[in-house]
Amino acid sequence: MKKISKRILAVMLCLAVVFGGSAMATSAEETDAVKRVSVSFNGDAETSRGFCWYTEIYSEADVQIVKTADFNGSFAGAAVYSSDNIYQFRDQYCHKVTVDGLEAGTEYTYRVGDKAKDLWSDAGTFVTDDGDDSFSFITIADVQASSDENFAEAAETLKGAMATLPGSEFTITLGDYVNDNTNDEWDWYFNNFAFNNMATTVAPVAGNHDGNITNKLNINVFNSMFNLSNPNTESNVNWVNGVYYSYDYGNAHIAVLNTNDMYPMSQSQRNWLINDMSASDADWKIVLMHRALFSQGKNINKPDTIIMRNVLGEIFEELDIDLVYAGHDHVYYRSHPVNGDDVVKNVTYVTENYKGEEVTFANSPDGTVHILPSTAGTKRYGINEDAIDPIGDACAFNLSTRDMGGCFMTTVVDGDKVIIKSYLVDDETQEISLIDQYAIKKDLSQKTELEPTDLPTDNVSNIAAYVSNIVSEIIGMLYSYVAVLLPQAIKGLF
Repeated sequence: MKKISKRILAVMLCLAVVFGGSAMATSAEETDAVKRVSVSFNGDAETSRGFCWYTEIYSEADVQIVKTADFNGSFAGAAVYSSDNIYQFRDQYCHKVTVDGLEAGTEYTYRVGDKAKDLWSDAGTFVTDDGDDSFSFITIADVQASSDENFAEAAETLKGAMATLPGSEFTITLGDYVNDNTNDEWDWYFNNFAFNNMATTVAPVAGNHDGNITNKLNINVFNSMFNLSNPNTESNVNWVNGVYYSYDYGNAHIAVLNTNDMYPMSQSQRNWLINDMSASDADWKIVLMHRALFSQGKNINKPDTIIMRNVLGEIFEELDIDLVYAGHDHVYYRSHPVNGDDVVKNVTYVTENYKGEEVTFANSPDGTVHILPSTAGTKRYGINEDAIDPIGDACAFNLSTRDMGGCFMTTVVDGDKVIIKSYLVDDETQEISLIDQYAIKKDLSQKTELEPTDLPTDNVSNIAAYVSNIVSEIIGMLYSYVAVLLPQAIKGLF
């Protein structure tokens, strides 16, 4: 019996070693993995990029980069960039490396990880801006999934976009990457969207589900998912609930707002936007944001939206903003050109043959066009027919994509022309169909030169303005409810 027991014990120990070692190897493989890799705009789009990734164990932050034209499958001899910007966040380690000194108009292949440990991600690619006035990009909004399955469905929308516009040089996501802002959701997002995030440069926009301080106290989450430049980091705390930043690409200047910062919109960010756009002489001026000023979604009548439209509408008019891309409301909406709340009249149009296609262009329209590309995800809303005036009059085209498919938008900038097309990816068949198109042709010799400003952008200098804004903008919002929305609701009863 003793011999049998010893034999049984020996067998059990062997099995424990085999299966236990296997389990430990699997665990180590998962723990050591480099994940959540992204390359974002950070600095000069021609020469710089921001890299961000995560590991579950502490490791150094190294990036290896080689020109794709010289890449033969090996990173031997690749340039190495390192950083000590490593910190623990939500029981994992965030790594950030900002790379500069790159060559304009060049595709690079890279990997991120720890050189000493020989711990690396898969290889990714991106292309730097060549500085000319011809480029294109993809825009999606509000993936906002809460399951791996729904993230996978939303990823099909972006795959359709990449197939439709294979020459796209970067991808914009207009906020709400996740729904409940859990570690699982961020892992699901990055796993399902790695095909894009590791094949291009991304321009992230902070959504209210991505780290809003009023949403379950999710502090510093968005800023910890991407490597973005924060203006005036010494005096501003915008990283608490998002990030605002800007970049030039080709002949366009693109400002990315943080609408989590707007209860009401902070004077610091407002002043930053004015300074930023006033300093630019770009032919095209584009603003990216999450909460929308013009939309026929369920949130358009809420106090924060009304305050934002009262504030930003005038600023956009003063700054001659051409286009505003926004999300949040999960419906498709495109406005006529507007100045503040006023729809621009007497817009003229011209039809031309552009690269073999008949395209109708708005001819140097005054005002700003606001577009919401619905949602790339599966959470879709209906059209709000009771949207506050003048939203209905300002609408050029709207569509609820509920029970239809995910939506994406392509933008082609070519000198004095911008061509925007919006598509649906059918839920069942994955067939891609065009749902809307808008184009602008601008007389670039007549563009307005703005006087540069130097308004204070730190919070301390703007304390008095914050107090004043809270009073005046709440009064303005209440006036909109009493003088506009209430009579509109009463009229709708008869």
